[in-house]
Amino acid sequence: MGVSTHSGGQRGPHGLRLSLAGQYLVLQLLIVLAVLVGVVAISLTQSAQAFQREEGRRVLSAAESLAALPVVRSLMPEAEPRLGAALPAATESVRGVSGSSIAALAKPDLTVVTSSDPDQIGAPLEVGESAIRQERAWTGVVVMGGAEYLVAHAPVLDDAGRMAGIAAVGRSYPSAWERLVAATPNLLTYLGVSLALGAAGSLLLSWRVKRQTLGMEPDEIVNLVEHREAILHGVKEGVIALDPQQRVTVANDAARDLLDLPADCVGRSLDELRVEPALHEVLMTDQAEPDRLVLVGERVVVANRRPMRSRGRVIGSVTTLRDRTELSTLEKELGATRTTTDTLRAQTHEFANQLHTISGLIQLGEYDDVVKFVDGVSLSRTQLYDDVTSKVEDPAVSALLIAKASLAAERGVALSLDEGSHLGRADDDALSRDLTTVVGNLVDNAIDAVSGLPRAEVAVGLAERGGEIRVTVRDSGPGVQVDRLEEIFRQGFSTKASANDGGRGFGLALTRLVCLRRGGEVDVHNDGGAVFTARLQRKWSTAS
Repeated sequence: MGVSTHSGGQRGPHGLRLSLAGQYLVLQLLIVLAVLVGVVAISLTQSAQAFQREEGRRVLSAAESLAALPVVRSLMPEAEPRLGAALPAATESVRGVSGSSIAALAKPDLTVVTSSDPDQIGAPLEVGESAIRQERAWTGVVVMGGAEYLVAHAPVLDDAGRMAGIAAVGRSYPSAWERLVAATPNLLTYLGVSLALGAAGSLLLSWRVKRQTLGMEPDEIVNLVEHREAILHGVKEGVIALDPQQRVTVANDAARDLLDLPADCVGRSLDELRVEPALHEVLMTDQAEPDRLVLVGERVVVANRRPMRSRGRVIGSVTTLRDRTELSTLEKELGATRTTTDTLRAQTHEFANQLHTISGLIQLGEYDDVVKFVDGVSLSRTQLYDDVTSKVEDPAVSALLIAKASLAAERGVALSLDEGSHLGRADDDALSRDLTTVVGNLVDNAIDAVSGLPRAEVAVGLAERGGEIRVTVRDSGPGVQVDRLEEIFRQGFSTKASANDGGRGFGLALTRLVCLRRGGEVDVHNDGGAVFTARLQRKWSTAS
């Protein structure tokens, strides 16, 4: 698995790396500026609406006041542009009192009679979208002379109630820049407060985050993660970490390979991953002794589990795993060599005793007894070899039984082969190896069970029918406790005392594994001692 190589730090304008507080401050300032732009836009919109609402009422009131003046109502029906002084005086008076920018009187046909802007007199009145033609008062924005005005129109009625003219009063519409300048003091206040709050918030947030990250900057965290990933996936040993809820938090490539876990195992619980009970126990149980062995498929794995603590509380566990399959294979080969050595030693001891007996008889001159003794020894040895080789055609299994017989005799155990036993030659080397594993483990277990007893006997039965091979090993020992009939096949279980329990309890577990792989099973019951029965198929099982 590759690891990323990018750095998580931010650089300033001159290539300087910003601290976490500096990054937060820059981010806060950018956010404040973005918010301020939005506030300005909203403020300008609101100021325009407020201007139209407030000033609209004023210019409308001024326009209605101008239209209601008696002099205006009496003179408008006959008024003409630039004639008379009463209408211009009234118009200018209303404009001055109301503080408006422009005021005008126009005929119903929109011809301007008088105006505060001389250029408009005699020209058509700009009414835009006004509803004044329907004799209704109106307020809105009108463009006059290239400039925007907030204008109010009010009808001038004569004594008969007919519209005799139009009173128009307007005020210059402020530009966006003028509205912005007017709002600047408030905006500066908002900006100052926002910057102060943003800076304080960024410093507080930086302090909080740095406390949670143990004072490390982002680039330091990234480098730490990169180094951890490189180390985690670079070591040969498997590493798997669990949280208190039995969820996988870390699993490197070696651990996934050893435990046959999927690539997406991180975040999933052991139950979801369907971990075998024996492995589940190893991963979740406190380990008093180092190097605990566990069978994972056909692999022998050494596990070391340690709890993880943070601030005095347990936050999970981490287990390191090593593949010991090759070492176990070497141990088996060494065990086979040791068995051969023990057998040779036992035979040497036995032959030495027989030679001493023969020598003594010769010295006594009992030549007839010498012949009888030699014939008896030869017959006993020949019967054993003939008995095994005639019933067991597979060379590996027959050689194993002969060797076990000599070893059993050395330990005072009588090993025999059932009369009805028969086993043909193995079809392939794999079956031969599996048979020697099953027979050797069961015989060794039986010899250990009866060693030292007054009546120490072990009987082996071999039979095959319909492609199934049955191996039966019975002993004259005390048998297996009833409550342990199923537990005895669990990996790591052993009834033998040992300083390191992790080194025992794999013989029967391996036997069961071989039987299951061969489409069979192994079980045990008591009948004058323990009786183990193993069944294997000659051909590989498709379900295995």
